[in-house]
Amino acid sequence: MESINAKYVSQKISKTRWKPVSYSSLQQPEVFATGSWDNEDNKISFWSIGNHGGPGMEDGFEGDPQLLCEHKHDGDVLDLQTISVSQHWTRAHRYPCDNAPCTGVVCSSPEIVTVGEDGRIIVFRADQEGVIRVIENADSSTIHAVTYLRTTEILTVNSIGQLKLWDFRQQSNSPSQILSLSGDRVPLHCVDRHPNQQHIVATGGQDGMLCVWDVRQGNTPFSLMEAHSAEMWEVHFHPTNPDHLFTCSEDGSLLHWETSSHSEMPSFLQGGRNNSMLSRSAMAPAGGNQSLISTWLSGDSSKGRLETTHMLPSQTLSVNSLDVLGQCLVCGTDGEAIFVNRQVPV
Repeated sequence: MESINAKYVSQKISKTRWKPVSYSSLQQPEVFATGSWDNEDNKISFWSIGNHGGPGMEDGFEGDPQLLCEHKHDGDVLDLQTISVSQHWTRAHRYPCDNAPCTGVVCSSPEIVTVGEDGRIIVFRADQEGVIRVIENADSSTIHAVTYLRTTEILTVNSIGQLKLWDFRQQSNSPSQILSLSGDRVPLHCVDRHPNQQHIVATGGQDGMLCVWDVRQGNTPFSLMEAHSAEMWEVHFHPTNPDHLFTCSEDGSLLHWETSSHSEMPSFLQGGRNNSMLSRSAMAPAGGNQSLISTWLSGDSSKGRLETTHMLPSQTLSVNSLDVLGQCLVCGTDGEAIFVNRQVPV
């Protein structure tokens, strides 16, 4: 745990995201953003872990993150994405008589998609002031998270355990596919798709279970794995080595999941990314060989080939958010701390 650095920031951190870096340069990220929640004054803050010329630069670790700038934010920060154009859309999500929380946002530049507690899906463009499209009654329950599946398709998860696929090529305001957890309608809080094989999707929810889905087959999860003892707030495949996956939870833990794939070709070579920036953004992948079987879809047999590692030195208050890029991982907690690890073994 020597490579982990903790920075106490006197505010509960709800979201953390790395600033994208050039994919071709193979450089490690140095700047990340955080958002706070449940504070008297919430903020968006930008931090650097670059070399500031100070002491303690040994072993490639540059010490405490340095605050670059911050901006006051009205209300809790519920999601963060990086984009190069500044825009502000007021009351995008709303009830008849009040504002509604915007619970998730995803970018595929220049398009931006938001979801909310009001059950609406809204499409914006960063270079336009107006709204491009609104799906008014996309859901009768709260939509908790959204991600791109392909360039024209998104996935949403909601508070009654449903995973919905939306195809923007269709004019219909109905999902093209609905997948759901069988039995109890356990709320799903987070979703991410495999960066190379976009039919593979991971979700987490109120019961702390890690669910892996194959959206091509069936309407229920392909595999279920016990992950956390409380709500799972975020799940992320590593963007360039998806044999590695990361989850964080209300139970105060952050887990690193690694598959021990016996394939001669590692899964990160089984597809490509059609973008020049290495980031957690949902740029559509170039495709790849979809016939190759991912370890994540090995069902119950995959559990014996999964290794899990606790990434924090000790359990803390809720770990609300994480982001991983290259060998760098950042997470934020209700313990008013940011943890940075620059030597993640991926």
